[in-house]
Amino acid sequence: MSQNVYDLSSFRSTVQHFARAAQASGDQWTVPRARGKWSPSQVVEHVAMALEQSANDIMGRPTLVLSLPAPLRFVARTLGMNRVVRRGRLFKAKTNSAMNPGAGPATASEAEARMSVAMDAFDAAVQMASAQGDTIHSVTFGKVRLADYIRFQEIHVQHHEEQLPGAEA
Repeated sequence: MSQNVYDLSSFRSTVQHFARAAQASGDQWTVPRARGKWSPSQVVEHVAMALEQSANDIMGRPTLVLSLPAPLRFVARTLGMNRVVRRGRLFKAKTNSAMNPGAGPATASEAEARMSVAMDAFDAAVQMASAQGDTIHSVTFGKVRLADYIRFQEIHVQHHEEQLPGAEA
């Protein structure tokens, strides 16, 4: 079996850009942007959790990402992930409660370090999985191309960057 090598430098750049936008939140770091919404600190924690839990999903380890019965994975893959990857944008949806962050990094300056740790976990999982082929078995989406799963996660990071007060318009 040939080994696929995934260059995640573009994704890593997206994550670093997200972390810098989070750091630019300043005095709003722990202030939710609206009633019932997350603070920049919580947004960072959610995205970091998503990367770490997606790494677990890629590796077939227990994960907090939404686990669907097999028949629903087709629906989630077709109407969810494939659509997001094709459009390049996430649609409005709520996360599963396990992925709701309690609190995130205590200060904005810790955001980059938190995101770096999460990205490293994701990168390691991608590289390990790629040695086995170019598909994975996600508990949410079923059998998917690893490249599509990576792109979906990158779009997820970009989606949440738009929610930060430090994000560029």
